[in-house]
Amino acid sequence: MNPELETEGREVGVLEVLDVLLKHWRLIVGFPLAITFFAALITLILPTQYTATTSFVPEGGSEGSTLPSGLSGIASQFGISLPVGRETSPEFYSDVLYSRTIVEDVLQTAFPDPKTAEAGTVATLLDLLEIEGDSLTDRLQAGRKDMAERTSVRVKTETGVVSLSVETPYPSLSADVANQFVTLLNRFNLETRQSNAKIRREFAEARNAQAETELREAEEDLRRFLEENRRFSGSPQLQFQHDRLQRQVTIRQEVLTALRREYEQARIQEVNDTPVITVIDTAVPPYKKSSPHRTIIVIVVFVLASLIAIAAAFGREFVQRAKAADRQDYKQFENRWAVIKSELRRPFGRRG
Repeated sequence: MNPELETEGREVGVLEVLDVLLKHWRLIVGFPLAITFFAALITLILPTQYTATTSFVPEGGSEGSTLPSGLSGIASQFGISLPVGRETSPEFYSDVLYSRTIVEDVLQTAFPDPKTAEAGTVATLLDLLEIEGDSLTDRLQAGRKDMAERTSVRVKTETGVVSLSVETPYPSLSADVANQFVTLLNRFNLETRQSNAKIRREFAEARNAQAETELREAEEDLRRFLEENRRFSGSPQLQFQHDRLQRQVTIRQEVLTALRREYEQARIQEVNDTPVITVIDTAVPPYKKSSPHRTIIVIVVFVLASLIAIAAAFGREFVQRAKAADRQDYKQFENRWAVIKSELRRPFGRRG
């Protein structure tokens, strides 16, 4: 094929494209501008949102004053299931932040009202976010769904840092809500830890008296044996019996010592109010809005509308050329379109 013909063909193709664009310039220019103008108006109506972020790291290590492994085994022998110490993962705190209890407590917390300049005016988050419902239960349910969209929790597995972001229409409210989440999370952990300590204390307290009785009985058995067998070292049988009784006394002493130590630790832990999370960054009111991104929305809408307008221009040009050429495929299209319009009009026709 002649290269000149190929070049000429490409030039003609470009000119044809430009001709179509110029022919339908009103559609190609007007439609994107109109749609973009309408989108810009909508973005102005959308409420401005502000996002505040707080970050914290869980307390490292296992929970304090958990039962020793030996004492846990003793408890299991008596059919008592006790909470075992474990290192709480950051993912655990993430799930707790999304829990119904925490979210509903936040929704019912009173915050300074950012809609009024009067000092001391407070309102619950349900009222500030204008959550509606026929009853408090309905409002809380709707509030949980709303907060699920407003909150975001991210966990950095490498460092164990948990970040909580909250988005509301007011900068100060976003910061207050985020900090309240952390406060309630810490309170939940303290109450849970203290509850576990109470269980351990009650177990140790109940077993302490029994362990003392068992130790006295073992010591009494050993005392009677020594009184009755002052020279037992020469008899293998008596020596074996002495060693067995001595082991019983030693075991009872170890159990009693462990129970007393655990009892004292649990008593201290039961009233311990030391925070179990370390706050790295406290949430502060943001000075820039987080949404809507009006510029990005306008640009994206303009690009999409331009593509649609160009496609519509070429579609219109194809139909016009097919109609002018009296092509058979256009006639088929016209006939089918007429049938479809007739079918659509039939349900709305006159009724006798």
